[in-house]
Amino acid sequence: MATHPFELFNLDSKLIEAIKDLKFEKPTEIQNRIIPRIKKGVNLIGQSQTGTGKSHAFLLPLMDKIDVENKEPQSIVVAPTRELAQQLYQAANHLATFKQGVKVSLFIGGTDIEKDRQRTSNQPQLVIGTPTRINDLAQSGHLHAHLASYLIVDEADLMIDLGLIEDVDLIASRLDENAHIAVFSATIPKSLQPFLNKYLSNPEYVEVDSKSQNKKNIEFYLIPTKGTEKVDKTLQLIDILNPYLCIVFCNSRDNADELANSLNAAGIKVGMIHGGLTPRERKQQMKRIRNLEFQFVIASDLASRGIDIEGVSHVINFDVPKDIDFFTHRVGRTGRGNYKGVAITLYSPDEEHLITLIEDKGYHFENVDVKNNELTPIKAHNTRRKRVRKDDHLTNEVKHKVRSKTKNKVKPGYKKKFKQEVERMKRQERKQFSKRQNRQQRKNNKKG
Repeated sequence: MATHPFELFNLDSKLIEAIKDLKFEKPTEIQNRIIPRIKKGVNLIGQSQTGTGKSHAFLLPLMDKIDVENKEPQSIVVAPTRELAQQLYQAANHLATFKQGVKVSLFIGGTDIEKDRQRTSNQPQLVIGTPTRINDLAQSGHLHAHLASYLIVDEADLMIDLGLIEDVDLIASRLDENAHIAVFSATIPKSLQPFLNKYLSNPEYVEVDSKSQNKKNIEFYLIPTKGTEKVDKTLQLIDILNPYLCIVFCNSRDNADELANSLNAAGIKVGMIHGGLTPRERKQQMKRIRNLEFQFVIASDLASRGIDIEGVSHVINFDVPKDIDFFTHRVGRTGRGNYKGVAITLYSPDEEHLITLIEDKGYHFENVDVKNNELTPIKAHNTRRKRVRKDDHLTNEVKHKVRSKTKNKVKPGYKKKFKQEVERMKRQERKQFSKRQNRQQRKNNKKG
């Protein structure tokens, strides 16, 4: 009889000890669905967000399948960034301390390739790394990647974004026809389909809706702002929040830099993670973040996709993301496992339509503002929209024309300009209407 929920997967007893050491009480949904499939050996497409226990969903069965007597690569795991690869390596290495005799090796870019070549004199059984470096070592014949019977492609959508899918393709093309491939991705973009069609015959598809899982642990707050007020609001939030660790997300590197300068000027020490950092700077910054040198870290989306920082208690969306997937990735950084999280989104009037799109996807916010050093409930942002007065027919027609003309391009001062444009077009229409009436009147007089 199983004494631990993970024993139902028939994993090696040593791995059960590792799971107990990790304090995993029961499998997550994705672990329940993925572990048996990888143990069985199938082609697999797994769609899930961060924070669902995905890493151990594939590392545990891979580790279980490894034959310690076979001193050749048996499984390869590729990740799009060095940070993600390092995290997977640490997780796999922890398992290997329990299942002894398993050699796990990490191969990532930005390190001395000659040293990596030397390390392959003893071939690892589990290979983890970035696709370019693994491909380089396989191409030169140093790493016997072609012998692996399982390839895991983690964060495949980010592989596409970073232009790494070609290297993944080359690794996959070396595998034996009996080898299996599992692809994990938060979304399945069209650009990923050629790879899936090429290598994954009859794949099993597993989708885990992590939003509903995460939502239970996360409080979602929505705070209205006007223009430059965002920085002031952020400073007010910093005064009242006491996070273990808070990530502040911006839509671009420039916005991240500007915000960092404003906070530094206010005497607040912040960490920075964005695409403009050199690999060395990025590594140093991550080390400082993990050592809890900062309470607040400013990050851009692309950079944040490639990192996994433990202990994030708060997330602040300084900019509302234009892509719903980014919103899901951001808020998924907090409220992980059994911990509670807080996700605060600041929005200006020109971002209101993005909030509506996020709400349409099933997210619900508590509308608040910072008053008297606390988050105070306020009326919902869409209340006004719900009680819009019925305008005359002419105005509605004109508004429709203005909207179609502007094509949703929203700029500062748009409300004033919008109103002016409506009035101008109304005057124009009245003039034309008056002309038509006069013409008709003249015609009638002639007939008379």
